[in-house]
Amino acid sequence: MSAFRDNLVALQTIVYREVRRFMRIWPQTLLPPAITMALYFVIFGNLIGRQIGGVGPFTYMEFIVPGLIMMSVITNSYGNVVSSFYGSKFQRNIEELMVAPVSPHTILLGYVTGGVLRGLAVGLIVTLLSLFFTHLQVHHIGITALVVLMTAAIFSMGGFINAVFAKSFDDISIIPTFVLTPLTYLGGVFYSISLLPEFWQKVSMANPILHMVNAFRYGILGVSDINIGVAIGLMLLAATLLYLFCIRLMVTGQGMRQ
Repeated sequence: MSAFRDNLVALQTIVYREVRRFMRIWPQTLLPPAITMALYFVIFGNLIGRQIGGVGPFTYMEFIVPGLIMMSVITNSYGNVVSSFYGSKFQRNIEELMVAPVSPHTILLGYVTGGVLRGLAVGLIVTLLSLFFTHLQVHHIGITALVVLMTAAIFSMGGFINAVFAKSFDDISIIPTFVLTPLTYLGGVFYSISLLPEFWQKVSMANPILHMVNAFRYGILGVSDINIGVAIGLMLLAATLLYLFCIRLMVTGQGMRQ
């Protein structure tokens, strides 16, 4: 019972520190993504959207809003954990956690929860901004909540892995720049893959972000280019495998013990 209480206190402390960290510097963590997404709404949704017309029964603005919300959740949940955990490594205070009588699960859950909360906070801000440009009516709130939570958790764990293997501050920007950004832009945020030739539709199915964006779009609009059951199943599998891998890294201390 004492061990459970100690781990609960440790979890609450890590989460509190993570939330306080990104809230204290909100002009750097919450404001920039809101401004960026507002520009997307104006340029892509309003100006370009008028020329494109609609996508199925929806206006172009309505179509891209779920994708832009998901894009903000992905980048911010990932960025919060990778920067925070690598900062702890760089300052050498992660070693205090490693030798403390705290479960690796507690440490991982603390950082991941912080990433999820920042991702959700930015996602909520972007959602509220979108209401100035279009009307949103959630089609399936259960799927919407499940998808956004799993997506934030998956990319928070991805940020954790990046931070573990990073050797310098430059290393924590490589994956977001050369992997996340291309996958996000090719993940159906701005277009339906039904517009692509059949070969490229099949290629696009290998992009995990495509499944997340479309599952979230289904939750909001009720339409999707992919099978929702398959998308959610793949997300559950990815979350499980990433969690086990992160725990393995914590137990072995790879990249954390000098």
